[in-house]
Amino acid sequence: MYVSARSDYALRAMLAVAAASRGGGGSGGGELVKAASLAEVQDIPLSFLQGILLDLRRAGLLHSHRGADGGYALTRPADEITVGDVLRAVGGSLTTVRGLPAERAGYHGVAAGLTDVWMAVHGAIATVVDSTTLADLLTRNSTDHAPPPRERRR
Repeated sequence: MYVSARSDYALRAMLAVAAASRGGGGSGGGELVKAASLAEVQDIPLSFLQGILLDLRRAGLLHSHRGADGGYALTRPADEITVGDVLRAVGGSLTTVRGLPAERAGYHGVAAGLTDVWMAVHGAIATVVDSTTLADLLTRNSTDHAPPPRERRR
C-alpha cells in the first residue's frame, strides 16, 4: 500500500475536524473548522486541501457551512468514520497493482498465484483501516504512537 500525500493530508484534516467536533459531541456539534485554519495548522497547501475537502464532502464525510462563521464539520460522529472511509474517499482502491485495483490484476501461467497474494494484502490492509476510527486515533496517548514490538524471525 502506498500512502499518498493526498491520503495523508485527508486523514490529518479529518482528525483536526474531529477534534474540533468533540466540543459538541459528534456530528453537527462542536466548532466549525475553516479550510485556511486546517491548512495552516496541519501544514497543508491550501489549494491542495480545498480539493481534498471537496472529495470528503462528496463522499458524505464532511459538510460545509458558508459565511463568515462557516467551515467544515463531520457528518457523523468520529467513532463512525474509519480510516478506510477517508482513504477510499480521496484515493479509491486501498491496494493497487500497476495503478489498477488489486482485484483487476490479471496473471497467467507461473504468475497466476500473484492475484491471490495481492488480494490477501488488500484484505489485511482493509482489516486494519476499516477497524480504526477517527475517535480511536484521537484517544491514543502520545506514548501509544510507538509501533508495536516486532516478532523476530528465527
